[in-house]
Amino acid sequence: MSFLPFKSTVQSLSNILLIKTSSLGDVLHNLPVVTDILKRFPAMRIDWVVEENFAALPALHHGVQKVIPVAIRRWRKSWWSSRDEVHAVCHNLRARQYDLTLDTQGLLKSALIARCARTTRCGFAWNSAREPLASLLYNRRYAVAMNQHAVERNRQLAGLALGYKPEGAPDYGIRPPAIVRPAWLTEGLYAVLLHATSRADKLWSEANWIALGRYLHEKNIRCVLPWGSEAEQARSLRLADAIPDAVSPPRLSLNDAAALLGGAQAVIGVDTGLAHLAAALGVPTVGIYTATDPALTGLYAGRCAVNLGNVNCAPDVAAVIGALQQAMVC
Repeated sequence: MSFLPFKSTVQSLSNILLIKTSSLGDVLHNLPVVTDILKRFPAMRIDWVVEENFAALPALHHGVQKVIPVAIRRWRKSWWSSRDEVHAVCHNLRARQYDLTLDTQGLLKSALIARCARTTRCGFAWNSAREPLASLLYNRRYAVAMNQHAVERNRQLAGLALGYKPEGAPDYGIRPPAIVRPAWLTEGLYAVLLHATSRADKLWSEANWIALGRYLHEKNIRCVLPWGSEAEQARSLRLADAIPDAVSPPRLSLNDAAALLGGAQAVIGVDTGLAHLAAALGVPTVGIYTATDPALTGLYAGRCAVNLGNVNCAPDVAAVIGALQQAMVC
C-alpha cells in the first residue's frame, strides 16, 4: 500500500487531526505519536480530539496546538438533549482545514468523529482495529500487528500513514505543570501510592499497601494516597491511618495529579491511568498487575518503569520493594 495518503505528497502536509478520545492510559499511549511526527515534520500543526475529562493530557505536550474536547461518555446518557452540542463539535471540525485525520483509537465512536472532518481519514485495517467495523469509515487503512504494546501500535500506524518509520524509544514529550506545592503536602521526599482502580480484581490488598507504606516511612519517604470516589477516599483514609505520616489529599484535578506525580520520589500503582502518567513523566514507577497482562498495556517508558504481576498472579510486598529499588536507580 502506498504511504501517500492523498493526491499531494506527504511533504506538503501542514495540518493534521489526531483522534484518541479515551481512556486516560490510552491517551497517554498516543503522546509519542506527536513527538514522532514533529521529528519528521517540525512545522506540522497537530490538533487532538479527546474526551473532555482527559483534555489536560494532550495539552501537556508542547506539540499539540489545539485540544478539541468531546463528551461521548456524557452524550451517550442522553443523545437527544445533547444533540446541539454534538452538532456543534461536528460543525467546528468540518470548518477546520485539515490535510489528514488519524484515528489511533480504532473504535466506531472515534471513526464517526473522524468523519466529521472533511479530509482524508486514516486508521487501522479490519484485522487491526479494536472494532473492525470502524475500518470501513476510513479512506486509508493500515495493518498493524495486534500482539504489540499499544504505544508501538500507535506509533506504527502514524508512521504508515505519514510515510516514516518510528525509531528509538518512545518520547512522551510532556512535563508536569508548574503548580505551587499545596499546603497539605509538607516539605520532604514523598511517594505516591495509587491504590485505586476501575475493577475490584485489579486491587492490591490493603495489608500489602500498609506494609509497603511502612517500609517507605522507614526510608523517610512520606506516602500520599490519592483517590477519586467515595469508596476510594474511604480506603485512602484507612491506609493513611495505618501508615505513619501518610496523607490522604483532597480530591485532585488531572493537572494537580500530574504535578503531584511529577514531583514524587517514586510512584507505585495498580493498573490505572495515573500510573501510566507517572511513567510518562519519567518518574520511577512500579506497576502492580493482578488481573491483566502488562505485556500489551503495561507501563512502557524505559528503565524507570517496572511491571510486576499478571492475571491471577499478584506480586508480594518483597517483589514490589525490589522493583522499586530497581526503578529508583535508573
